[in-house]
Amino acid sequence: MFTPHNFSYHQREGGLHDYNSVVEFVYNALPFFFPAETGQAFTSTSRISDVMDDPAFGDWGRLVFPVDDGYWSGETLGQLRMAWYNYIDPDKTVEICNYLKSHADSVFIDIYTEAEKQADPQKRNTGLFFFRGNHGAPFAICNAGGAFAYVGAMHDSFPHALELSKLGYNAFALIYRPDHAYEDLARAITYIHDNADALGVRASGYSLWGGSAGARMAAALGNADGLRQLTGRNDIPQASAVVMQYTGYGSVSRQDAPTYACVGTNDGIAPWRTMRNRLQRLAELGIPTEFHAYEGLPHGFGLGTGTVAEGWLADAVGFWEAQTNN
Repeated sequence: MFTPHNFSYHQREGGLHDYNSVVEFVYNALPFFFPAETGQAFTSTSRISDVMDDPAFGDWGRLVFPVDDGYWSGETLGQLRMAWYNYIDPDKTVEICNYLKSHADSVFIDIYTEAEKQADPQKRNTGLFFFRGNHGAPFAICNAGGAFAYVGAMHDSFPHALELSKLGYNAFALIYRPDHAYEDLARAITYIHDNADALGVRASGYSLWGGSAGARMAAALGNADGLRQLTGRNDIPQASAVVMQYTGYGSVSRQDAPTYACVGTNDGIAPWRTMRNRLQRLAELGIPTEFHAYEGLPHGFGLGTGTVAEGWLADAVGFWEAQTNN
């Protein structure tokens, strides 16, 4: 416990306060002004409610975990469970929460104006979490699934965005309204395109990522016609690649983007053959594709850490890069 009696300033012999002694004094006094507990990192035993209420997060802390009740459980970060998801990695959950805290001043972006949010309060449940890569590098938008009932970002988009940023890419994780998911993704694409210079990202050569319901969003907005219809714009380029995980989405069009897809062979929600068949049909249209089915994996494996799917994200990045280079 620090009190004013804990510090003393000893003048060095000779009667002058040199620079180093001043720095030493200030450094030693810091614990009094900034108690250690205010700067502690989150751990697996940190309460989820404490993370959401952390002062560093301000008004957006509640969006770090699903705002829709009934689809997730757990008191602490290490206990987090979410409906329809498997292999949730507590270490990654902790890493993400600490990343958000250390970048709290710049990580969250509103996609709707205050006037729009006042007109439709549900738009307050939206936003982009920006995981920065290299200045001027292409960007990716990651869309978590949740059956269009909730947004499972902590397992299905935050981890992907974080790993992409480590590879130098600028990655955004979208928090969307389940009932207006496509509208919110269209707005996010428009926002990033219009603010690319300010955000420090390249407007062209981007990719759309998604798992389950989020994969449907990525495919729909990755389609050139869908992009124009949903954004109402003709000046926004089509995504260079769409990266999809575990979804039964079956629509095929010549306007679809090059597509990478992966799924587990034990997925009871999104049959792997359905995904394979769609990519085969895309390939027949001359659209580049890459497909992976991982033996024995169920639905919602995320990054697949510790499973046969581990490393799939690097494969997907390679596919995206190949399309961008072409």
